[in-house]
Amino acid sequence: MKTSKILSAVSFILIVMLGTASYAQKTKMVGGAEMYPTKNIIENAVNSKDHTTLVAAVKAAGLVETLQGKGPFTVFAPTNAAFDKLPKGTVETLLKPENKKMLQGVLTYHVVSGKWSAADVAAAIKKGGGKAEVATVQGGKLWFMMEGKDLIIKDEKGGKSKVTIADVNQSNGVIHVVDTVLMHK
Repeated sequence: MKTSKILSAVSFILIVMLGTASYAQKTKMVGGAEMYPTKNIIENAVNSKDHTTLVAAVKAAGLVETLQGKGPFTVFAPTNAAFDKLPKGTVETLLKPENKKMLQGVLTYHVVSGKWSAADVAAAIKKGGGKAEVATVQGGKLWFMMEGKDLIIKDEKGGKSKVTIADVNQSNGVIHVVDTVLMHK
C-alpha cells in the first residue's frame, strides 16, 4: 500500500514535469509561421511573412551571424507594416550598401542583451514606478511602460511602439513583435 502511494506521487510529479516542459516548448504563430523555441532568432524570423523587411534589413546590415549567435538577445521585431509607417524611401535608403552602418544602428537599437520575457519587463516597470529604462545593443536607451493592458516601448525620439505579440521564445533569446520602428537620436 505504501509503495503504491509513493508510485502514485512519483507518477503525478512526472506528469506535472512533462506537462510543464511541453508547455514551455510550445510554439507561437508569427506572420503565419510557427516559431520554434528550439530554433534561433534568424531561423525563425525568415519564416514570418510579416517580417520580410526586417529579415532583408538584417541581411543587408550583415547581422545574420550575430543574431544566430549564443545570445541571449531580446529583439523587438518591427513588422513590415511598422516599416511601412516610415517616411517614403526610408527603407530603400537604409538598405543601400553605403548606409550599412546607419542600418546597423537602427537594427541594433531594437536589441537588448539578455532574455527579457514580458513578465521580466512588467516586473521592471513595477520596480521603476511605472517606467523602466534599458540600454540597447546599439548603445541607446529604451523605456518600457504600460498603457492600459498594452506594453509600450518609448524610443529616444519620443516615438512609441506597442508589443503586439510577446514572448516568442527562441533558442538564443526572445522576440517581441512591435508595431512601430524604434528610432534613436
